[in-house]
Amino acid sequence: MNLDYLKPVNDDLLAQAKMQPNQSLGQSIQIYTSKNEIPDLDKTKIAIIGVLEGRASEGNYGVGSGIDAIRTELYKLYPGNWPVYVADLGDIQQGNTIEDTYFALKETVTYLLKKSIIPVIIGGGQDLTYSNYRAYDELEQTVNLVAVDSKFDLGSIDDELTSQTYLSKIVMNQPANLFNFCNIGYQTYFNSQDEIDLLDSLFFETHRLGEVLNSMQIVEPVLRDADIVSIDMSAAKNSEAPANKNASPNGFTGAEMCAVSRYAGISDKVTSFGIYEYNAIYDDKNQTAQLISQMIWYFIEGVNYRANDYPFGVKDRYHKYIVPIDDQVLNFHKSNKSGRWWMEIALNENNKNKRHTLIPCTYEDYISATNQEIPDRWIRTLKKIV
Repeated sequence: MNLDYLKPVNDDLLAQAKMQPNQSLGQSIQIYTSKNEIPDLDKTKIAIIGVLEGRASEGNYGVGSGIDAIRTELYKLYPGNWPVYVADLGDIQQGNTIEDTYFALKETVTYLLKKSIIPVIIGGGQDLTYSNYRAYDELEQTVNLVAVDSKFDLGSIDDELTSQTYLSKIVMNQPANLFNFCNIGYQTYFNSQDEIDLLDSLFFETHRLGEVLNSMQIVEPVLRDADIVSIDMSAAKNSEAPANKNASPNGFTGAEMCAVSRYAGISDKVTSFGIYEYNAIYDDKNQTAQLISQMIWYFIEGVNYRANDYPFGVKDRYHKYIVPIDDQVLNFHKSNKSGRWWMEIALNENNKNKRHTLIPCTYEDYISATNQEIPDRWIRTLKKIV
């Protein structure tokens, strides 16, 4: 398998990149051009992929085109004090059928994952998250998915795959590789009580917009446990990111969207990152394109500052805290390197879900346990494992 599904970056855009100052990202990253082969990926950590597909984006006609505006803004930015191991691999074109596009994205992401390269997907409709998820089939592992979205996008299992039904396809279709789903930033009035109750019955995790706005730090352990992060730009306030017909007055600010992106980058587990539902038709003064380019910048910075302390390496790099609660014993582990916390579920060696027995948590979770309150994330994970 190679990257034949990708088309090179537009020559005019490449010319703009070369006109940027020497230290800018436009001059620093590898860019796939019509005159050169696919860049050498041996040292690449992050690969940017555009997907020009919007046929299944509901209520946001025009998605899947105009994404070069994001590149225009990204190329203007300067990297931080970190090495730039980034390649822009161009675009996956719209296929003859939408299934052709899904297949091309799945195969491309699978290829990059096997080379330990993190794809950053610029969509296109959020239904592309399903193809991203299916790319993990060949890795033979269960997957944690985090969506930043004002809606759950469940729909019905009988509905066609769209941007507002993709989650039901991920939950129900075989092979069933989903271990955990978490929504960050849902707005209750956009979701039925039946949907809220269904996700709760599946022991999935949801965080209302108001809850997150009160404390952005609660999303860090959630994103630390994710494999896939999918962001719908309608999660941002319309005033902050107008380039989405489904955007509403309430949502995250631009700074908060960047904070979420950085938390996703810092996570040692996140191996793919997608930003969807950008609609250039509504983008006044490239405001949303600028925001998305900055979100990508913060994600790249986060990747470069990963602590690589996901337990367990050498045990003396962690402090272990044992907390008895009734008939349970909760083991907490704190990294000496980053100060981050995990809590443990003890299972036998043969359990297939062993990779999920260390749950990212916060110091506050540890304090709750010492007060004889079992953290909700520990309970939910235990119910999925046993």
